[in-house]
Parts: sequence; C-alpha cells; structure tokens
Amino acid sequence: MSGGTASPPVDDPLATAPPISSGFDAKGLSQVLLSEMAGQRGDFHRAAAGYLAAAARYRSAALAERATLAARYTDDTALLNATAERWQQLAPDDTAPEKLLSGIAVDRGNWPAALQHRLELARSGEDAQLLDLADLMVESRAELPPLIAQLRDFTVAFPDHADAQMATARLEAADGMVDEAQQRLKNLARRHAELPELWLTRSQIALEAGDYAQAASTARRGQELSPGDDRFLLALAQAQIANGDIAAAEGQIDRLLERHDATPSLRIGLAQLYLDAGALEPARRLLLPLLDRDDTPPATYLVLGSIAETQGEIDNALLYYRQVPVGPGFLDSRALATRMLTANGRSDEAQQFLRVEILRHPGQRVALTQIGLQALDSVDQSAAADALLASSLEQAPDEADLLYTRAMREFERGNVETMMRQMRQLIARYPDNAAALNALGYTLATTTEHYDEAQELIERAHALEPQSPAILDSLGWIYFKRGETRKALGYLRRAYTGQPDQEVAAHLAEVLVVLDHQDEARALVRSALADSDVHPDIDDLLTRYPQLAP
Repeated sequence: MSGGTASPPVDDPLATAPPISSGFDAKGLSQVLLSEMAGQRGDFHRAAAGYLAAAARYRSAALAERATLAARYTDDTALLNATAERWQQLAPDDTAPEKLLSGIAVDRGNWPAALQHRLELARSGEDAQLLDLADLMVESRAELPPLIAQLRDFTVAFPDHADAQMATARLEAADGMVDEAQQRLKNLARRHAELPELWLTRSQIALEAGDYAQAASTARRGQELSPGDDRFLLALAQAQIANGDIAAAEGQIDRLLERHDATPSLRIGLAQLYLDAGALEPARRLLLPLLDRDDTPPATYLVLGSIAETQGEIDNALLYYRQVPVGPGFLDSRALATRMLTANGRSDEAQQFLRVEILRHPGQRVALTQIGLQALDSVDQSAAADALLASSLEQAPDEADLLYTRAMREFERGNVETMMRQMRQLIARYPDNAAALNALGYTLATTTEHYDEAQELIERAHALEPQSPAILDSLGWIYFKRGETRKALGYLRRAYTGQPDQEVAAHLAEVLVVLDHQDEARALVRSALADSDVHPDIDDLLTRYPQLAP
C-alpha cells in the first residue's frame, strides 16, 4: 500500500437515486429475509410475526398467507387468528382464510363466529358443511337460539340452500322446536327430494322426537336413493330397536356386518344400540365372536361385563372385567368391578381384589387405590378405605400422590391441623409438588389469617404450573383476601375459563359483586346453578349476597 496521501472519498452512487416506488425497499427486504430464515430455523413464531408486519406494510395477501402458514406451526392461537384475519382482509375473495378462521373459532368454542365464517363460505358458493357444524354445536351443548337466528336470516336470503335449511332444522329440533324443524324439512323435500342427506336428517330428528315410524320410513326413503350408504341401514336399525322391533333390526345389522365384519368397533357400537334399548342378549351375541380374536378390543370385555352385571351374574362380570389388560380401559374395568362388588355387599372381596391387582400391577398403585377409596367411601366403608390406603402406603411410603390423598382425607373430615401438618411434611420431602403447595396455601388462606405464608406457597405453586386453573383460583382468592380485588379478577377469570365449576364460579362472582359488576355476577350464578344439582359454594355465596339469587 502506498504511504502517500489518502484517496478522496468515493461518492455514494445511491445518494441521488430516486425513491423506490414498487417492490421491496431495504427495510422490507431485510424483514422478509429474516422471517424466512427464522422459519428455516424452526422459529415459526418470529417468522409469522415478521411476515405479518410485512403484509401490513405492503398490503400483500401473499405475505399474509405466508404468515398464516408459519403461525400454524406455533401454539399461539391468537397469532394464528391475527394472521388469518389479515389474509382474509387482503384477499376477500379467497375462501382459504375463511375456512381457517372457522376452524379456529370451532377450537375456541366460539360458535357464532364459526357459523358466520361458514355462512360467508356458503355465500361464495363453497361447500360450507353447515349441517356437520350444526351436529358439532349440538354435541358441544352450544347456546342454540342465537345460532338459529343466524341461520334463519341466511335461509331467508337463500331459501334454496339445502345445507343451510337442514342445519337450521337440526338446531331447531335440538332446541325443542321439532314441529318447525319437520315442517322446514318437508318444504325442502318438495324442492330437493333427491338429496339422501335430507332423508337422513329427517330420520334422525324423528328418532330423537320419539316418532319411530317416521324415523324408519324416512330412513327407507334415503336407502332407496342411496342403497350403498350404510348410514341408512344404521338409521333404520336404530329406529327399529328403539321401537322394540328387535327381530327386524337384526336384519339390518346382519347386512351391516356382512359389509364390515372385520371392524370390531362396529360390533361394539351396534351392541351399544341394543344395550340402550335394554336388549341384552342380542348385544351379547354380537360381542361373543370378538373373544376368539387375538386382539380382542378392551371395550368388548367392558360391555360383556356390564351385560353380565345387569343380569346379576356378578362372578362372570368380574371375570370379564379382569381380562382387560393394562392400557385403554384398564382403570375403567377395575373401577366397574370394584363398584359392582361394593354395591352388592361384597366389600371384603373388593378390597382383596384391589390388593391383588395392585400386586399384579404396581405401576397402577395410585390409581387403583383411588378407585378403592371412592368405591368404599360411597358405601360408608371409610374404615376399610383407610385400611386400603394404609396398606398402599406401607408398600410405597414415599409415594407423593398417596401422601397427598391421606392429607386431603383428613381435611375432608375436618381435621385441618392434621392435614396442614401432613402437607408440610410432604412439601419438605417434595418441595416442587405444586398440588401440595397449592392445597396448603389455599387452606391457610381460607381457614387462617396467615396470608403472607399462604401467598408465598401459592405463588411457588403458580411458578411450577402457571396454567393450572386450581392454582389460578387460589392465587386470585388470596389476592381478594388481601384486598387486591382488581388483581384477583384477572386470575379468577382465567381459572373459570379453564375450570368452570361451582367453587371457582362462587369466587369469581364474589369478586364481581364487590367490584359492582352485579349483572355479570348474577349471570355467573345462574349458569352455576343450572350446571350442577349440588353447589354448596354457590349456596354459601347467596347467603352473603342474596341479591345475586336468580
């Protein structure tokens, strides 16, 4: 290099360049490249957020779609919803974001929004699957009147939309408006008599209304239109079984089995139809061939055990229940067997049965012990339940769940001091046991004024399990006890969203009424009373705040 005079600076060639009027500028290109690289590294949250910002800046539907694709690989439903909404805004004629937004609303249980998105799809000529959505709403016990109103408005504008008419009828029938539903479908049949789905819907509504003759006749009509559709065979069998015509139903079921005999789940499902109608022997005959298989489904033993139990064959039922291996149905079978024995005055056998099962399956010790405690307590055999728990603790003295159960049994008997002492011992041994920390903290918050210790314990539990509704409820309650009512509200709302039981409802309603949200508190109380026949916490709340009574 020359040691002479430094060269003059070179002029920036872009200093006088005109501004970019289309395409990416440097900042935008950088943002998109960083988002793409984040996605390549698996950081989909950063990728989605970057693409979303770029989509907003450039009003680009393609970038919004890219953001949505990345957001689908995250657990952030709020981000996914935001990206899909932006995509929908930028591409209003594209049905893909509408479908995605409908799915998100379904996952959240936001049925009005889900239905609105499906109706938008229907308006654009897409297959909106409105009847399928209506079935899902009914199964999920959605609030039907506002949904019916949405559908009725749509059917007024589109009276010839068969899917919407059937969905409306499905919801009307589920809401008790059977006559309106049936008339709607009769009118639809005049214009679309060729639709098999129409006759299936009419059959289902008639069956639920107890009109078995109508259910059978409409199922036959659908079968004529679509002879290969097994749903009509099943619908006809359901109508005949419900009407007590078991012999006729067996003909339909035999035809179904001829087509699908290799499907054990079909035999189990059909057997359940018989059981619902009290036809035990046909159900048993359907299931017995499954016992010859090497891979007999556990449900087979459960149903056969239930049939034998109903027929008073306790020992045969016990044999069936014991054949369920570890895996799906194992704990259900042991619970059924234990309850059966205790209900029939054979508590000693129930205890021996459980002890043997615990020895055979030590990995299931805690669950089997819990099953025994519930069954024995239900027949006022608390001493036997205590003996079973003590026996399990002798075999596994360091089992945290059993120690926790022992302490909680003391609490249920009113022995609060004993419970707290045992919980302290458990926490000393297992300092990260969130359930024990929460139980002790909540007990201190509700039975003493040791709020500092209670809050410290509950906050430790919350740090370990920040999404636990029970812990959120405890945290909200201790804040309320300490006079931090507004801070308590947020925690209790989150707790109620995750665990909408009457205890959390009572806590949330009390905070609401103290904050002068009387109408919301009353609505919460009404919902809690409707959801359960037993609601001691709500009853206690109403003695202190009688103005909340419905």
